[in-house]
Amino acid sequence: MWPRRLTRAVALVPLALLVTWDAPERWTPEPRQPHEAAARPAAPRPAIVGRASWHADETAVREKPRYAGSVAAVFVHHTDHPHDYDCRADVPGMLRAMQDDHTHGEGWDDLGYNFVVDRCGTIYEGRAGGVDRAVVGAHTKGFNTGSTGIAALGHFGAGEEVPRPMLEAIAALAAWKLRPGADPRGRVRMVSTNDASRYPKGTSVELDVIAGHRDGYETDCPGGALYGRLPWLREEAARLRSP
Repeated sequence: MWPRRLTRAVALVPLALLVTWDAPERWTPEPRQPHEAAARPAAPRPAIVGRASWHADETAVREKPRYAGSVAAVFVHHTDHPHDYDCRADVPGMLRAMQDDHTHGEGWDDLGYNFVVDRCGTIYEGRAGGVDRAVVGAHTKGFNTGSTGIAALGHFGAGEEVPRPMLEAIAALAAWKLRPGADPRGRVRMVSTNDASRYPKGTSVELDVIAGHRDGYETDCPGGALYGRLPWLREEAARLRSP
């Protein structure tokens, strides 16, 4: 994890703890693929709180969204916040603070994560572009294209408990978001697009379809406790996608 500059504080949530994301790469936008619009999801769409509800700052968004053809992989993150926040009162402000840090503090286009899930199991739309589309985020350097980044709001180091509602929400989101035919328990081949990732640019890598941030980048994210629950997330997402 990286040392970070401090940005504007949010009550109860020191932004100095937000240390788990990576800067985006630059690439040529991909046109919307025919199957992206027409394919039936393999699992039902879970409830997702849109950006308007948490009052995302749309004026801070620097570039139009970029898209891949489909979502072949899910990278799970944690945001490194304390997890004694109030799900209703605190989370919208925490999301706005993350967006502010990413756009104004780091100079990125928008919030890096595609989705954020709180400890109560509420799923929030992160990066703009449409929750039903394969929006290219800025969450796993080298492997952002063709993946979606789901961030657990909190810190989940070894020995800490990951709330069950959060795990269930992440599994449901992954089951819905992955492209038809993807096996959440399987592996997928991806090519690194950035030398600063765990693998040099151009390296073809086989990764878990549901992977942790540390699988693609040198970091402890998503924390030992949450990383240890990835096998359960894979099984649960596969169950939700079963006919």
